[in-house]
Amino acid sequence: MPQVRSIWNGAISFGLVSIPIKLVNATESHSISFRQIHTEDGGRIRYRKVCELEDREVPQSEIGKAYEDADGTMIPITDDDLAHLPIPTAKTIEIVAFVPADRIDPLQMDAAYYLSANGVPAAKPYTLLREALKRSQKVAIAKYALRGRERLGMLRVVDDVIAMHGLLWPDEIRAPEDVAPDTGVTVRDKELDLADALMDTLGEVDLADLHDDYREAVEEMIAAKASGEQPAESPAPARSGKVLDLMAALEKSVREAKESRGEGAGEKAEVRALSPRATPKQATGKKSTSTAAKKTAAKKSSPARASTSTSASAKKTTQGKKKTAAKKTPAKKATPRKRTA
Repeated sequence: MPQVRSIWNGAISFGLVSIPIKLVNATESHSISFRQIHTEDGGRIRYRKVCELEDREVPQSEIGKAYEDADGTMIPITDDDLAHLPIPTAKTIEIVAFVPADRIDPLQMDAAYYLSANGVPAAKPYTLLREALKRSQKVAIAKYALRGRERLGMLRVVDDVIAMHGLLWPDEIRAPEDVAPDTGVTVRDKELDLADALMDTLGEVDLADLHDDYREAVEEMIAAKASGEQPAESPAPARSGKVLDLMAALEKSVREAKESRGEGAGEKAEVRALSPRATPKQATGKKSTSTAAKKTAAKKSSPARASTSTSASAKKTTQGKKKTAAKKTPAKKATPRKRTA
């Protein structure tokens, strides 16, 4: 492990076993920071620590800490006062229990640290605790004091190093009241099927492949401005309008996800089978069947109409036979008197 400046020295208390360790930060920030300037002339804006009683700037060596009482009285607190607090965790990470990892709510996760063995004598007990954590497949819950307050921590093994995650106290987690939608919503099985299909299509990702696009864009913009060039404009983001058809949005999402992975580009998403719908032919067939059924029902329900239509067709057939016979025997001509309307 590269040499990193430790931020805390102490020991792990593991029953009667004491393991001298050094605490180092396990994470680092790569975010780009900005300075405040005077927009008129570009001058730096700085903050000066001024004593309000003497109205003068005070150096860091003369600055201490104090607790402000309810009436405004300042009660000075020194580092020596905090160091002599009657708590066992002032310089010790005290393990209080071993629990399964899934017992820890991710909401409690805070800062992460690496615990480094401090000196050669610490190597053996350090390795013992590490291997015990590995074999038990559990994490250690501990209490420790850092930066003026007692904290809760979780120890686990990362590669061959014991890592510690600072945990928030349970009473520091807010209850999720009035956060969930307050309207009753029913999710259909077809929508869940499409959501599952979208999750399967997106698949998994190696977190090591992800990077900060925003930070890279800011760095490119700064480099362009430093060289006197015009920063490249990013394309306008697509408008995210109100989703009117959730099913259509899910189907389109699955289709686009497959196309981005080169799976069946240009083809329809294979999610129709999960939520079968009537095709145009099926719809037409259903319509014609229902129409025929209606006609049959109409015939059965109205016999008077059926007899009327039958007699009318019989009349037409008789008239047609008469006309055919008249054509075949031209000698016989019908007189105008015998014509009927």
